[in-house]
Amino acid sequence: MADCLTLKKSNCKNCYKCIRHCPVKAIRFSGNQAHIIGNECILCGQCFVVCPQNAKEIVDETEKVKVLLQSGAPVIISLAPAFIANYEGVGISAMRRAVKKLGFYDVEETAIGATMVKKEYERILKEDGQDVIISSCCHSVNLLIQKHYPEALKYLADVLSPMQAHCQDIKRRHPDAKTVFVGPCVAKKDEADAYDGLVDAVLTFDEFTSWLEDEGIALEQEVDHDVHSRARFFPTTGGILKTMAQDAPDYTYFAIDGVDNCMAALNDIINGKIHKCFVEMSACVGSCVGGPLMEKYHRASIAKDYVAVSGYAGEKDFNVPQPKIEAMRKHFDHIPQDALMPSEIEIQNVLRQLGKTDPSQELNCGSCGYETCREKAIAILQGKAEISMCLPFLKDKAESFSDTIVRNSSNGLIVLNENLEVQQTNAAARRIMNIRSAGDVLGDHVVRILDPTVFMNVLETGRNVYNERVYLAEYKCYVERTVIFDRDSRLIIGVLRDITDEQREREKKESIARQTVETADKVVDKQMRIVQEIASLLGETAAETKIALTKLKESIQNE
Repeated sequence: MADCLTLKKSNCKNCYKCIRHCPVKAIRFSGNQAHIIGNECILCGQCFVVCPQNAKEIVDETEKVKVLLQSGAPVIISLAPAFIANYEGVGISAMRRAVKKLGFYDVEETAIGATMVKKEYERILKEDGQDVIISSCCHSVNLLIQKHYPEALKYLADVLSPMQAHCQDIKRRHPDAKTVFVGPCVAKKDEADAYDGLVDAVLTFDEFTSWLEDEGIALEQEVDHDVHSRARFFPTTGGILKTMAQDAPDYTYFAIDGVDNCMAALNDIINGKIHKCFVEMSACVGSCVGGPLMEKYHRASIAKDYVAVSGYAGEKDFNVPQPKIEAMRKHFDHIPQDALMPSEIEIQNVLRQLGKTDPSQELNCGSCGYETCREKAIAILQGKAEISMCLPFLKDKAESFSDTIVRNSSNGLIVLNENLEVQQTNAAARRIMNIRSAGDVLGDHVVRILDPTVFMNVLETGRNVYNERVYLAEYKCYVERTVIFDRDSRLIIGVLRDITDEQREREKKESIARQTVETADKVVDKQMRIVQEIASLLGETAAETKIALTKLKESIQNE
């Protein structure tokens, strides 16, 4: 498969929207990034359409076409019949004037090739006698059968697509010409690449429109009608059948659109529930007018677009020569898948890792993109998915982890909503407040168990309280209280650390300290009295001694 779809990894946000919408689950996730599985992808373009981050990109071949124009060879556009719905009010003549300004030799309608294809279908039905015939115009349907329903390959009409038949006819008439298909389909880029020599490049309507805008070329409002243009119905659901005679004896003709519906029909065909019928299959709902590029940018309205196509289509076939049978042949090979089916034991092991130990636990919610938990387990074993893609699993794991922390915390936790109603408590909080079980207070106003003042203040002011020591008189305990308002969850979280033992120990130490201080004061007072008495006695003795010594000194001096 050509790399028609690429991924801007930086934009992939791991939302799983692409895998939820991928009908064949051809997307794997690794390192939180989506990756397209080439040999499983049918290029229906749904991942491109639904990606909210525009992480999927279609490879633009505009520069390749510009190189073709510079080569000197005549370059002719094969314009998909859905163009009349995409470019409202612009017919083929107005389109021809515009493309010639870009340097193209000419533009023709792919519906010319569609006329050749429908005639070959009619021949097969009348001459080959095949039991079931599936149209092969839609390359995404062809890939669906080649990759996922190989048992139905024998029913797939071995006929060129209208794009290929038309481009082959252009090159028959202009041997040196280069052909460029312009349409609403991603898969046509791969079809052109897979079958050499017919289509040299493919542009989407969006790429072509951007080119016109860059060159300042405006499309003129002019619709030209042609009675010989019935094949213009091809891009609508049932459009192929509308162009066919439907006169093969004993055959039933019906059309199916949408990959899911096509898959259901293929299962019925393979299981032998359908016989003698011609089945027109289109991967896109509404067929080509509901193509991924029209849906992404044109915001297609299938009803409105059908009216546009119907109003432009004629009543008769294009007057073109029918190629020989051999020239219309196309071979389809089975494209094998790499992924192997894991064993039942391996599947059960993964389911257990996902916490699905019993069928009743398999929610099959589809949030990961897979229809069932079992399909998800198989995808994990095939390297397509990661365990972390299971949102219920992650939620349960996160809740279990947080619950373990809360449950085993030595601090009391109480959670209130903005109405100050109790939402959650843990065992430590219930122990502090003598609450028998959480159910006794859940949903009740906090005033039933605690003074609501601090919670009201935090809610009203937005100023949190940290490590505030308070005495809960009703519970005869001291706590260190922290109250926080979480603006994201709009919850008030109260943390109560029981410090009763610490407080009592502190009070005991303070009592001992007071007693020690009092005892010391008494000892000091007593000692001071003794000192004062001693000092008093010493003072009298010292005075008497001084008098005696003075008299002795005077006596000696007189001698």
